[in-house]
Amino acid sequence: MDPLPFFSPPLHSQRHTFVIDYVLKNKPVKVVDLGCCECTLLQKLRFHHAIQLLVGVDIDGATVKKKIHELTPLSTDYLQPTFDQLRIELYEGSVTQKDARLKGFDLVTSIELIEHLSLADVEGFSEVVFGYMTPVAVIVSTPNSEFNPLFPGLTGFRHSDHKFEWTRAEFRSWALKVCLRYGYEVEFTGVGQAPPGTQQSVGFCSQIGVFRRINEQDGCNVLFSDDSDGVFPYTLLKSIEYPSLRDNNILRKVLVSEVLYWAEQMKTRWIEGFIDRSDIANTLYYTEDGEGDCDRVSELCTAMEDKLTAAACGAEMQQCGRVVSEDQEGEDGDVLRTNSKGQEEFSQLRRCVSVPLAVLWAGYPKVSAWSGSLSNLRLILMEDTKVKLSQDGSALLLYHQEQEEEDHDDLKDDDFEDSGCTEASQCYHSAEEDWEAYV
Repeated sequence: MDPLPFFSPPLHSQRHTFVIDYVLKNKPVKVVDLGCCECTLLQKLRFHHAIQLLVGVDIDGATVKKKIHELTPLSTDYLQPTFDQLRIELYEGSVTQKDARLKGFDLVTSIELIEHLSLADVEGFSEVVFGYMTPVAVIVSTPNSEFNPLFPGLTGFRHSDHKFEWTRAEFRSWALKVCLRYGYEVEFTGVGQAPPGTQQSVGFCSQIGVFRRINEQDGCNVLFSDDSDGVFPYTLLKSIEYPSLRDNNILRKVLVSEVLYWAEQMKTRWIEGFIDRSDIANTLYYTEDGEGDCDRVSELCTAMEDKLTAAACGAEMQQCGRVVSEDQEGEDGDVLRTNSKGQEEFSQLRRCVSVPLAVLWAGYPKVSAWSGSLSNLRLILMEDTKVKLSQDGSALLLYHQEQEEEDHDDLKDDDFEDSGCTEASQCYHSAEEDWEAYV
């Protein structure tokens, strides 16, 4: 017989791939991996969006703790959160103990675990998993001892901690007893193909049983299980909550960032004067409901024809909380003012650009999807201290200064409110329809 080649991909990867394929097909919401050890399977499962609760249990808490950092959210999870929800919980405990927090899962995996238990503990494992936890499905893999002669030089078990290694018949006998007692059905398969011509006689290297509860409606596979029995012997090592847009605080932060980003982009394009009639010829005027009004197209095009210029919004302009007249304007757009010591000094005019919320809401899918409605977008922005709105709440106000000042960082947030930008300061102001070409 030819010597056994190395498995490609490695056998442990094939076992994990088997579980992942099941997850992709059945989309379980709650998954627990018993005997998670170094959390390798958990690291792969966390990227599957259907899973909302992912739990790992192992009797060796020290090993699990060493791998916790590999299960924490990535930077991209915070920068680009989605509506997916995921919580990972890691426990130290024995699979022969009942813990109410593990009841009613959609899927329980036990990958190369039971052979590390004594035969007496296997009975306890069966009662805990199938009788107490009552998951919708269970995947159990264990070594196939009939395959062992194909390993050159192997004597005894494959691992020094194995208490037994079953033949295919022994594994089948145990599985069928479990099904009969607890109301499951099982399908037998495996991973790790034998060399050509020997598959029928020796079977797979790792044999797998996929158990499914016959009466699924009798289970309690809800996202948060009922802990009324009060049995909690496991020690919680870590609970990791992944950022999700279902969290209102995260949703608000991401939405505000999205709005500010696109508003800045629009402001820049506006100020640089990128105006092209062909860009707006087919643009509709958006009402507050986001509906187009074709009758406004010609008016829109006419309005966009003129290049923007800085214009005074009123007869007086207010700078840093002090009202100054237009005739006090100095060279290069500076404003002459009197400081607290009665000394005259010049300072750069603070200008602003008004970006209509209706255009932001109608023009950018994420803004409209995340806010839900224009009125809701307005309420969210009004509650954020980083955002300044016009007095009627219809537009976002952004600073613009043609020349950078060394003391720009010293300006206070309340200066913006005091400047009266919407009515009394020098502004770049746009009617709502003026923005359509820049979305």
